[in-house]
Amino acid sequence: MEYEIRGGAFPIVVCTLQKGEIMKNETGAMAFMTSNIKMETNTDGGLLKGLGRMLSGDTIFFNFFTAQSDNQQIGFSARTPGKIMPIKLTGSNTIIGQKCAFLAAEESVDVDIYFSNKLGTGIFGGEGFILQQFNGTGMVFLEIDGEVIEKDLQPGEKLLLDPGHLAAMESTVDFDIERVKGAKNILFGEGLFFAKLQGPGKVWIQTMPITKLAEALIPYLPKPKSDSDWGGIL
Repeated sequence: MEYEIRGGAFPIVVCTLQKGEIMKNETGAMAFMTSNIKMETNTDGGLLKGLGRMLSGDTIFFNFFTAQSDNQQIGFSARTPGKIMPIKLTGSNTIIGQKCAFLAAEESVDVDIYFSNKLGTGIFGGEGFILQQFNGTGMVFLEIDGEVIEKDLQPGEKLLLDPGHLAAMESTVDFDIERVKGAKNILFGEGLFFAKLQGPGKVWIQTMPITKLAEALIPYLPKPKSDSDWGGIL
């Protein structure tokens, strides 16, 4: 499988497949495909696994695209402005991604839910912090909001960041939540918690989480004056 990422701030990854090669994606990410590609849909591991992935932001069902001849192309587009980040999995490395990070991957890549029970269990309903986990062999493509910054943490090196800015990390990175200290810092600062990361391993930071972009746009959205402004829907 060969690939090319195009589109700048509105990216798409175009994959060129040879006969028998298979790509999979979450439902809705496929933008186009050439005519000699066969599509099949299933839960990729059973209903329970599909339901688990749904908790981490994916769909229950995955689409599988198999090339029926050489030099077939398929494009997977990001849902928001940002980057598509390609990562090569070798079988010995595991990547942990933010909720909804998964875009597409080769069939040999396993996509599953990831729990970290020590992350604010009282805050997150006792279920820990829900992330996505990618392992196996082959290419996986992740969606990143905004630009991406890569940090390579050395053993014992620590990094604090707003949890929404964490895009992905290697599984060797220790991930925990640290409460912001001081009442003024909580009320007028950056919020209640930082994500605390400790090396060794790589961390990918996104510059514009989609939640922050949505918050920035709210003041500029038109406000209905009455129910009739909604066309009688309400």
